[in-house]
Order: sequence, then C-alpha cells, then structure tokens
Amino acid sequence: MMANPFAHRDDGPPFTPPIRDQWSRENRPQLGYFPPQPPHPLSAGSASQQISQEETVPDGVTQHEDNTVPMPLPATEKGHRHYHMHFKQRIKHFTWTWFTMTMATGGIANVIYSLPWDFRGRYTIGCIFFLFNIALFLINVIAISLRFKFHPSTFLSSILHPTESLFIPAWLISLGTILINVTEYGTDNPQAGPWLRETMSVLFWVYCGLAVFFSCGIYLTIWSTQTFTISQMTPVWIFPAYPLLVIGPHAGVLAPKLPPKEALQVIVGGVIFQGIGFMVSLMIYAAFIYRLMTQKLPQESLRPGMFISVGPSGFTISGIVNMGQHLPNVVPKHFMGDGELAGRVSMILANWVGLWLWGLALWFFLVSVFAHWSTVKHNRWRFAMTWYSYVFPNTALCTATFAVAEALDSHAIRVLGCVMTCILVCIWLTVFVCMIRAVLVKDILWPQKQEDRDEGGWKGKVGEAEDEARLRENEEGGGDRDGTLTRVMTALSSRSRKKKRRPIARQETV
Repeated sequence: MMANPFAHRDDGPPFTPPIRDQWSRENRPQLGYFPPQPPHPLSAGSASQQISQEETVPDGVTQHEDNTVPMPLPATEKGHRHYHMHFKQRIKHFTWTWFTMTMATGGIANVIYSLPWDFRGRYTIGCIFFLFNIALFLINVIAISLRFKFHPSTFLSSILHPTESLFIPAWLISLGTILINVTEYGTDNPQAGPWLRETMSVLFWVYCGLAVFFSCGIYLTIWSTQTFTISQMTPVWIFPAYPLLVIGPHAGVLAPKLPPKEALQVIVGGVIFQGIGFMVSLMIYAAFIYRLMTQKLPQESLRPGMFISVGPSGFTISGIVNMGQHLPNVVPKHFMGDGELAGRVSMILANWVGLWLWGLALWFFLVSVFAHWSTVKHNRWRFAMTWYSYVFPNTALCTATFAVAEALDSHAIRVLGCVMTCILVCIWLTVFVCMIRAVLVKDILWPQKQEDRDEGGWKGKVGEAEDEARLRENEEGGGDRDGTLTRVMTALSSRSRKKKRRPIARQETV
C-alpha cells in the first residue's frame, strides 16, 4: 500500500498541503512544485543552520523571507519580477553587449558632425552626445570591472561563451568611436593646440594595433573553443571584425588635420586595415546569404542583429571616400611615378568604389527593415541590448550617404542623409528609454536573460562547481534537514546532464 506523503513525520511537525488558490500557475517554480515546509524545531532560531542567500543558494534561485527554504525562480515571463536580487547578483549579468550602447551614442555624435549643412547649435548638440558617450563608457568600464571583481569566474566564462564572446570587441569599437569624436570635436576647437593632433596621430596607430590583436584573438578563440553550424549563422559573426572597420573613417577625419607626410601615412594605413576588415566581413556575408537561402530568416528576437550587415559597407564608404578626397593634397611629387596623377586617379577610384558599396549597404538595409515586418505585425517585441544594432550600423550608412553626396555634389542625397539622421536620433532615444525600462522590470541584468545565459550544451563549468560546493557545504552543516535544497540541486544537475547528452550546436546568437 502506498504511503501517505502528507502523513506525520518523525523529524518535525505534521505537514499541511497548501490550498490550490495560494499557488497559481504563474508562481509555480521552474523545476517542480516544492511547497514551503516548516523548519525543523531544533533548527529554529539557529542562525548558523539557516541558509544564506549569497553563500548557499545558486544563481537564479531565491528563498522565503524566513531564510529557510530556497525556491527556484519561476519560469513565467512575469513571475521573476516579483523577486529581488542584490546589486552583486545583478552585476554578475552585466555583459559585454552593454558597450553597444556607447558604440551607438558615439555614432550619433559622428553623424551630427558629418551633417553637410551647419546650423546654430549643431556643434553643441554633437558635443553633448560626445561627452555623454564618454560618461557612459566609463560607467560600463566600472560596471564590468565590478562584475569580474565580485564574480572572478565570469571573466573566463565571457571569453568562452558562444554568444557573449562575440561582443568582447564592443569595448574596443566604443573606444574607436570616442577617438573619432575627439578628432572631430577636439581638434576643431581653436583652444586646442597642435599637441592634440599629434596625440591623436599616435593613438591612431595604437588603436590599429589593438584592433588587429583583438580581431584575430577573438576569432581564434572562438574557432578553437566553439562549434559552429551554418544553419544558425547570424551577422553577429561579423562583430569581431568591427574594430578594423572604424579605422578607415578615423583616418578620413584625421588626415586633413595633419601635415602632408603624416597624413599620407595615416591614409595608407587606413586603406590597409579597412581592407582587412571589409574583406573578412565580405566572406562572412556569403555565409549569411547561404543561411538565409537554406534556413529562412532568423527568429524575431534575433532580427535586430541583421542590421550589423549594413555596417561593413557603410564604414568602408565613409573611410575610402573621405581619404580619397584628401589624398591629392598630401601625395609627394613622385608618388607612384606621378604624384599629381596618382592623387587624382585615386580620388576618382575612391568615389566610384564608394558609390558601388553604397548600393550594397542600401540593399542590406532594406532587407533588414522588411525582415521586421512580421515582428511589427504580430507585436513580438522583447528588449535586448542588441537593439542598439538599430542605431550603430545605420550611423555608418548615414555618414556614407553624406560622403557619397559630397563626392557627387548631390543635393537630393544630402537631404536623404539628413532625413535618415533625424530618424536615427529618434530611434536612439527610443532604444535608450527601453533599456532603462528593461533594467527596472528585470528583463536585463537578470539570470538567463542576456547573452551570458545557458545555450545549447554550454553551461559555465565554474558555476556547476559552485553549485556542488554549496550543496556539500549545506549538507555538512545540517542546514537542509527538509531536503528541499537537495531536490532543487538534484533537478539542476539532472537538467545540466540532459543538456550535455545532446550534441553541442551553435545557437542563434542575439
């Protein structure tokens, strides 16, 4: 005869099952239904036998107010908002994707500087975005440093994670946009002496070295530690090459402010490194088109990343055209045999190449826009930090449009670029407000909500070791007399083993 599960227990008072209405479907735990049980009489009032939220409960698990029974976070979309996590717990999920915010903000400052028509307050507005971007960058650096300080294991996990590792270069791209903004708004200030131009020339070459190092390093790390499948490919694979793509635009705005000899060196270096970044991106373009032909469009939540495909062409256009426009003014007399002829031919070639790539950038832009039709139609919006992909790659398209308009002296294209700029500023403001709201409603900076979440067969090994250590410590200390924590940890381990049995396949990156 089956024993009554609610019969009197020898090690504590009788257990009374809860009323069904007290536990709605929304508040049920994720890993099973473990109703709260009264603590053992011997453990009442003993602080040493109570469970500590930070020391014994794994990440993603909460507990009751009496600090006795840990409970998993609910699996529903809204249930997690009723729970509270401390600052140290939330900062653990501050991922590298937060630097996409500074990429986008610096891009807006760059677009405002590139406007073909001057108006009252343009320089001031651009400086506001520029200085605000520096403040955001410092906040991001402090926040991610605190993450690695409070949770040292997350540093290695962020490098090995199949999705988060792709966004590590975001901090370097943000630094590149800041250098571009300093060159634009700082060197034009009459109060700044020649020392600033010389400093920016040195920092340009330092950034080139960092871009090559991180681009190669991230790709080599991913290729040696991750398993990729072409069926799950997204344009985020281009992201490690992005630090190289902002070198050309930087050279285009820095060269006119330097002496001819230094300017020529900067232009030659800009063409070389911009070519590396664009060619790597072009080869990944082929994989992206193949993925679209065989697997249809990505999921709705991942489609903002499609705009990343606009960036390589856009940055290359603005860099090549601007460098070509200034090249005839800096080439020596015998450069490539005939300096004057080489300068003019290079300028014409740069204009035609820019016009050619401008069409490619517009094509990827239109494909990305129309791919969001089903998302808008069915109102399937869920915020992620990759929403800044709506902004940063399209800032490259705006500056490319202004460069093409300057090369062709086209009034209509200038107007088109200004309209795009106004729309882009509105989009940036919308995404920024949505980001603040997402932090407040716990859609980001929360377990399993951002790019550091478990995916495929990947789960942080350090996290598993911490869970096992907490379980052993709790069992040895006698703080799990009712066995609830043991059942929770057993379910977590079982779920992890089930994931490991499946082949590790590359998930669609956000």
